[in-house]
Amino acid sequence: MHGRRGRPVEAVCLYKEMMGIGFGVGLDEVTVLCVVNACAQLRDAGAGEAAVGCGMKSGVKCTVKVWNSVIGMYGKCGMIWEARRVFEAMEERSVVTWTIMLDCVVRCEGFRSGRGWFDVMPVRNAVAWGIMIKAYVVNGFTGEALALISEMVLGSSWGLNFATLCSILSGCAQSGDLMVGFWVHGYVLKMVDRNVMVDTALVDMYAKCGRLNKALGTFRSMPFRTVVTWNAMLHGLAMHGQGGRTLELFSDMLKEATPDEVTMTAVLSACSHSGLVDQGRRYFIHMGTMYGIAPQMEHYACMVDLLGRAGYLDEAENLVRTMPMRPNEVVLGSLISSCGTRGKLRLAEKLLQDLINIDPSNTECHVLLANMYYSLGKKDEGDLLHRLSRRHGAKKVPGTSSIHVGGHVHRFTAGDKSHPCVQDIYRKLDEVIGKAKLAGYVPNLSSQVSALCDQDLKVEGLEEKEQALFSHSEKLAVCFGLLSTKHGTPLHIFKNIRICQDCHSAMKIISKVYEREIVIRDRSRFHNFKQGTCSCSDYW
Repeated sequence: MHGRRGRPVEAVCLYKEMMGIGFGVGLDEVTVLCVVNACAQLRDAGAGEAAVGCGMKSGVKCTVKVWNSVIGMYGKCGMIWEARRVFEAMEERSVVTWTIMLDCVVRCEGFRSGRGWFDVMPVRNAVAWGIMIKAYVVNGFTGEALALISEMVLGSSWGLNFATLCSILSGCAQSGDLMVGFWVHGYVLKMVDRNVMVDTALVDMYAKCGRLNKALGTFRSMPFRTVVTWNAMLHGLAMHGQGGRTLELFSDMLKEATPDEVTMTAVLSACSHSGLVDQGRRYFIHMGTMYGIAPQMEHYACMVDLLGRAGYLDEAENLVRTMPMRPNEVVLGSLISSCGTRGKLRLAEKLLQDLINIDPSNTECHVLLANMYYSLGKKDEGDLLHRLSRRHGAKKVPGTSSIHVGGHVHRFTAGDKSHPCVQDIYRKLDEVIGKAKLAGYVPNLSSQVSALCDQDLKVEGLEEKEQALFSHSEKLAVCFGLLSTKHGTPLHIFKNIRICQDCHSAMKIISKVYEREIVIRDRSRFHNFKQGTCSCSDYW
């Protein structure tokens, strides 16, 4: 029951308790399947293997279903060779076996290897088609995705069912691919039966692709809405920094649906992004009494983020220290980030030690603290922290920015020289930086401190640091967008990490100089730059 309700920790703990004290109840196939699936969610292959072993000792027959769940667990844990070993050893395989293995290959080896597997499958079900189409969408291969959709609809016995449509829309939401999203929406409108899951996926897709008005329009047109639908719209508004509208919609929701844990996460996140401290405190304190929801880790993370952003670091630290559960890396990382913004070095040092005890491999907060040292002139301490991070195998996640132009996705990294139009892009970059400086842009070199990088290169000297700053991935993506689209066309950029302070300042000025709306979705929210201002009101 716990496993099916999304509570894998409770499921595994209950299983261990059952095995430890012995209820006189023997293991059966259903129990083993539940435990393995819970372990897959927790990325704990060892515990899953142990459960299968205990089941075999208890006489549980390892059916195709059991081995399918083991393959799926290995795939989610990134253990592709173990998944292949089990697959090859199976005497009997079903279409589900092949489909789960396809998902493993796509996850672990990429969509190209996945397509090879897809092509040799002896039989395919709708889920297999959906996995492959979504893989193309997520990786920016719009044409290939649409071609495969056409092949599925016209060349096979499978139509686009509700589950496949939701899977494709999920891929669109991840990648920002509106072309496929629009196609799916058109397909849905022609369907006789409306499905609330698909409509909800459309709301989520439009919100995460930066089309908030389309999301709201789809939401309002729905004849029926579930709590999941309301949550998707609330999260969409929160991501766009629409705190007031989120709370208004939440009030409307209470007349029609009962909020759950996800609802309160969206509400608290909206308060955090919009600086609504008093409202956030009130909702957090009264979650239990008003809505019957006990605060979970995600809610504490939102509150710590809310208080930290607003400068209430002592209150945020006290909340962390008094949590009924051990704070995780998200909670501690959020407070460390706030310490960086506020210059609270000692508190950041103390929190980093707590974080290392929980997650020694976490590199992001090492970089944050090192950057604090550099900004305060403590170069030796910053260099030492970076050396220690490298010694433990730490690598910075490279920042990438994507833009969809002409049905294709174009991805950029900092200092990227791989694009076919690289010379034109850098000429445009020189022009953009020149005009931005004339309009008041001043490079913020604190955004380009010596940091972990994939090439382990050091950037020395003022001019070199400025050049590295100018070629951040989002600036390159914007320059390509200016080159490739008509004047006045909004530019939508999708970034995998948080936008830096310098790029944020530059985008405001660029949007005014070039009279373009620039929408950037970073790791946590949207920034809508227009006529020299940002929708976040510089509160981010």
